[in-house]
Amino acid sequence: MLTNNAIPGDPGPDPIIQATDGNFYGTTTTGGTFDQGTVFRMSPTGVTKVLFSFDETHGCQPQAGLIQGNDNNFYGTALCGKLGGGIVFKITPGGALTPLHNFDNAFPVNGQNPRAGLVLGTDGNLYGATSNGGTSGFGILFRMTKTGGGFTVLHNFDGTHGGNPDATPMQHTDGRIYGLTRIGGISATQSGVLYRLDVGLAPFVSLVNASGKVGTLVEILGNGFTGTSQVKFGSAPASFTVISNTYLTAIVPSGAITGLVAVTTPSRTLVSNKIFRVIPQITAFSPTSGPVGTSVTITGVSLKQTTKVTFGGVKATSFTVNSNTKVTATVPSGAKTGKITVTTPGGTATSSGTFTVSASTLTGHCVYSCGSTRCGELTGYCVGSVGGACRQAFDPIHCPVGQPFKRQGTECGVGVDLDRTCTP
Repeated sequence: MLTNNAIPGDPGPDPIIQATDGNFYGTTTTGGTFDQGTVFRMSPTGVTKVLFSFDETHGCQPQAGLIQGNDNNFYGTALCGKLGGGIVFKITPGGALTPLHNFDNAFPVNGQNPRAGLVLGTDGNLYGATSNGGTSGFGILFRMTKTGGGFTVLHNFDGTHGGNPDATPMQHTDGRIYGLTRIGGISATQSGVLYRLDVGLAPFVSLVNASGKVGTLVEILGNGFTGTSQVKFGSAPASFTVISNTYLTAIVPSGAITGLVAVTTPSRTLVSNKIFRVIPQITAFSPTSGPVGTSVTITGVSLKQTTKVTFGGVKATSFTVNSNTKVTATVPSGAKTGKITVTTPGGTATSSGTFTVSASTLTGHCVYSCGSTRCGELTGYCVGSVGGACRQAFDPIHCPVGQPFKRQGTECGVGVDLDRTCTP
């Protein structure tokens, strides 16, 4: 069981989030280098790292949690800031924080003190609230881009119809944004209101689980599901079951790629507001051992989007994606005996078996010849010492015929290219 002892300060009221890398991310209102709060990362085993310590100039005492964009960066709000009224910020998974917008205490009409967290709308913009400021002093709702531009006040709270929107809002699958205020309303106690903001955002579907392997059951929320005719993960159609008008389940199909999920209903096609990440799998590889330069065939599932292959943690400089089930990679220089990994936008797959990097058989050098008009073209032959005796063999793979030599030398009494090794 993990406790608050592992968290670098007092956590705010919002929950932590699990990011696409599998780690948990959150904020604290205290702690850090300046005791003004932090952004932190925690592994599933409880190992915590402070990514950023707030220092007032770059914000302080964040009251809400983070959201993660499809760019893998995180977005949030904090109090203070260089203009005193709070900030909206972006922070990378590595901890580089950038203030995107500073609320100015000198111009409170544009909002002050963003205690609520942000919503990433289906239009790609950020939506949020400030607890104070605005034309009546009871806070505002705003919109801005993820780069910090286009800041727009969308609504001014007036107290009677709500005020001090401290709670983080959310976007419903009908496209509209809903939230709570701390005060206001027509009751005698004026204990707050539930509000709805409609800015014309399109309806969408929400993925309860946003990653999984082929065969995983995915729960999907939305509206108008009765009569649904198709569910797709990328371009791959999935088998699905409509449970109710607002809830269905689907199985991640073979051929699915990391991307958006689309649900075709009788009235429209609804697209997910988040990317579904298809986790790759390695089922086998051949051969299981070989020297640097060996071509290894890796078979598995969901390999079509491969972006990196490693041997014992060393990145392969050459690989080919043959299909969704096969990748061919060359054992790189410096490779170590260990697991093979394949990385895609959906995650990283690790082989169950170990690839053994054996001693290289490339102990010779490529022979070159000199003709009547020019000198230095490779012949396709390799020469070298085997068992203490000179040996020559045809190795056109490592000694391509007709290629010019790079660095002239002599081995076993013949001219060779010292920069090209081969098997004699």
